[in-house]
Amino acid sequence: LNILFQNSFAKEPKEFIQEVTSNASNILMTNVDKGAKILELRSLAEENVDINGVGLYSLGKHRKILTVKEMEEYKKLFKEYFLKSFSSRLSEYTDPRINVLSQKKLNENYTIVSSILIASGERPEVKIDWRVYTKNKNKPLIRDLIIEGLSLARTQKEEFNSVIQSADGDINKLFKNLKDFVNN
Repeated sequence: LNILFQNSFAKEPKEFIQEVTSNASNILMTNVDKGAKILELRSLAEENVDINGVGLYSLGKHRKILTVKEMEEYKKLFKEYFLKSFSSRLSEYTDPRINVLSQKKLNENYTIVSSILIASGERPEVKIDWRVYTKNKNKPLIRDLIIEGLSLARTQKEEFNSVIQSADGDINKLFKNLKDFVNN
């Protein structure tokens, strides 16, 4: 009975994404300045995205060679980089209406939620799949967005790897790029 009672509070990944996109849409449609919207979007992302998990994935094989101190610095830098990138991109939308269509459970830890960003006068319809991390049923988290078949996490991982490789494996080049982005 206790297990049944516990599961009644768990959100299905599809409902979770519907709630997150609805909250984002409400923020973007409010009549406040862009700075206030960015702060609210950052808060929404911190609560609903597995920023640490995305950051570790983005670092790829390079995470194995970092010292504890470098890893702490990276996590802090990545979080700021992610939040700035996410909120500034999203704040450009004025009326992002998203229809959540379906969900497909991949395994115990992941579900893909499919949705459509409805076309507007300025943009065409866009297919968005959300990779939802469901290890904790009561706290699902977004781990990736796949936009028109392109994984943002994989693209970022390739970009970070390229920066590190071009610096002959020096992680400090990536740190510098992240700091420059965050501070501009």
